[in-house]
Amino acid sequence: MDSFDSSTSNGPPSETTQTSATRSVILKYKERICNEYQCVTEYNSLPGEHVLLSERYTQPLILQRHRGRKEREQEIGSSGESFQQVLSARSSDDSVHLSSLFNPDGHGIRPSAVILQGNSGNGKSFTVQKIMMDWASGDLYKERFDVVFHLKCKEINRICGKKSLAEILSCSCSLTSDQISQVLQHSPEKVLFIIDGFDELRLTQDINDMSPHTDLLQKAPAEVILCDLLRGRILPESFLLVTSRSTATDTLSKLLKGPQGFAEIMGFSEKGVEEYFQKFFQNEELFRKAYTLVKTNETLITACSIPVICWIICTAIKERLKTGADVTSGLETTTSIYVDFVCTLLKHHCQGSIQSIPTLLRSLGQLAERGMLEQQVLLDEKSVYETVSDPAGSPFLCKFLFKRRIHQETMFSFMHLSFQEFFTALYYVLLGEKESQRKFTQLFSINKYSSHYHFCPKHFSAVVQFAFGLLNKDVRCTLEKHGLFVHSKTQTHLKEWILKMVHNIHTYSVKALFFLHCLYELHEEDFVKKAMKTWKRIHAYDPIISRTDCWVMLYCSQCCQCIEELDLFVCTLSSEYFRIILPVYDKFKKVSLNVQVSSDSDLDELINTLTRGQNLRSTRIDVLFIFRKFETCYLQLSIKEEISIKIITSTPLQSLTLTSQCREPINIEWAKLTQIILQGDLDALMTVLYSFSKLKKMEMKLHCLSEMWTHWILRIIQNCSSLTELKVNAYLLLEEGIKVLQRSDTRPACSVTFQGFKCNNQSVKCTRYQDRRLSCNQWVKIHLSSSGFSMEIL
Repeated sequence: MDSFDSSTSNGPPSETTQTSATRSVILKYKERICNEYQCVTEYNSLPGEHVLLSERYTQPLILQRHRGRKEREQEIGSSGESFQQVLSARSSDDSVHLSSLFNPDGHGIRPSAVILQGNSGNGKSFTVQKIMMDWASGDLYKERFDVVFHLKCKEINRICGKKSLAEILSCSCSLTSDQISQVLQHSPEKVLFIIDGFDELRLTQDINDMSPHTDLLQKAPAEVILCDLLRGRILPESFLLVTSRSTATDTLSKLLKGPQGFAEIMGFSEKGVEEYFQKFFQNEELFRKAYTLVKTNETLITACSIPVICWIICTAIKERLKTGADVTSGLETTTSIYVDFVCTLLKHHCQGSIQSIPTLLRSLGQLAERGMLEQQVLLDEKSVYETVSDPAGSPFLCKFLFKRRIHQETMFSFMHLSFQEFFTALYYVLLGEKESQRKFTQLFSINKYSSHYHFCPKHFSAVVQFAFGLLNKDVRCTLEKHGLFVHSKTQTHLKEWILKMVHNIHTYSVKALFFLHCLYELHEEDFVKKAMKTWKRIHAYDPIISRTDCWVMLYCSQCCQCIEELDLFVCTLSSEYFRIILPVYDKFKKVSLNVQVSSDSDLDELINTLTRGQNLRSTRIDVLFIFRKFETCYLQLSIKEEISIKIITSTPLQSLTLTSQCREPINIEWAKLTQIILQGDLDALMTVLYSFSKLKKMEMKLHCLSEMWTHWILRIIQNCSSLTELKVNAYLLLEEGIKVLQRSDTRPACSVTFQGFKCNNQSVKCTRYQDRRLSCNQWVKIHLSSSGFSMEIL
């Protein structure tokens, strides 16, 4: 609900000030706005095609404050989960709704003009369309504004000759200039002008040299009238909402009347991205597939905070569905999405640029390279103007004003660090043959006197990965449509380099995963097969592994014909990451993993999925499951010819290993079994083991073999007929337990052994786990078989 009450306005309520004729004009205007603004024409729409605004618009994250240098660096430099945490912090503290843009500030002052800032593709124009639609529908600013006019600076640029404000407005709406004049003269304090895209306004004369125009009916060039409206010379009582990219915000602020308000569209939060995908696909199953797919790529899910990239990705997935492709088989590479985004902005946001596209991209690339070399995401004004002739005209740059003592400091940046990395790579591959090779040679630090190739600096890793993505055939075709060509010798140079690296590198190397990322971005199956033809093992040394890493390993494993082993044991995989790689487990002869499980149901599902795997008969799998819920509990799964599950705890029953010969589903709730062990409920544990009809082997590790444990073990032997082997390892075999075994008439058909220390003291026997290392103890092995009880000293 609007917090602005009509009684607080400078003029009387609108119902009493408007004539019936004016009300009729405004009502018809609203109807026309509803009809016109309910639809959206997308970048790829064919003539007559459109979608409903309600099927696309998602509320972006809007902040009503300026952020300092440190906050900006966090936003630009973080990615994946850390980026989402930054957005989440901003959202919880400062996010506002569209209805709050004209609310009083902390001093109780209501702005008469609001700057709505946002980067290219962040949804400024879309948000304006939503405001217009909601106002006309009576859902927004109902009591605040009687009429809202929408002016697009792109259209202002095309208006020739001298016009009055009413005539300019009539060019972009359904009302005549006379009707507009009538409306404006009745209650100007109840009028809102939305000026969209101030950064695109072409001024033919200096703002300060313009003659003032204060009369509503006075005529002048369109940009002059617009500037007088912004200054408050025309209709000073009216309200203004002006959208602009950050590169023009300081110019706008100096021009705009006061009191001023400020808000910035940051793009989508993680929740916003999810909501956008839901609206786009209008199908729960497709939405889940698409959104889950994008979440596997940290760079893409970060870039999805930009609404246009969300649209590009959703459109690409939808296209795959139309052609019958399997969506889950993979999304476009990160590079291809970035190329599509850059080409979209070049086509729709650079029409007024005086530079050619190659020249613009070259200058941006040089600037990006400087930032990469200096490891800076915020670039000083001097460096930017030395490299880029018109920073304000580039849709890829952002401009920031920071307070520095008694002065202001102007800094620039790319929309995100990933775009800085992308433009550096694009610059390198689009250079001439010799210059491009020189850049990559410097980057790879190749020693010309030997065949030894070093690796690029770590902060250039993404640059190299983007460079390989730009070699992809489809990506090159897209670039060529814009007059951008990758020299054939540059392609050869890079491909020869990675072939040599991949063939020479030891698969235990910490850089192995980096090369897989390069091959994934290249995404040419035949070349990837050629590069990986000698690879038998994928090994990751880094304990921190990402979703994208898992996706890359999945793709490269599918392309590799002779791969035998996957070793990720030093990494800690989440259940989600575990599932990403699951489709290729059957390609390996040996798999070693370390999985952190967040819920009981997750644990049961993952183990049952693996133990049901009919294609895993030739695969040895070792998986360590770590419970978050039980910090001292682990579950280790091994699959070879048998299925072996080992539960490790800090209880007197330190470990329990259960082995089954059969690959049929084992109907045991593993999380519940673990809980039973932790609680020490031996009766419940007995019941679970009885239900394990395919149990072949069992191995236990105890602190002490007491009388109670011995009776329990004998019951297991008597009731589990499928058992062929039972091993009990105890640190201390108590005298009471040994006596139970000696007196027992149980004659098992299976092999049963007990191993541990036995106290030889004749008087006082050792009874505590802590006593096991005393000299009176001797290591023994007890056999219980069909022949009876026997003991040997080891």
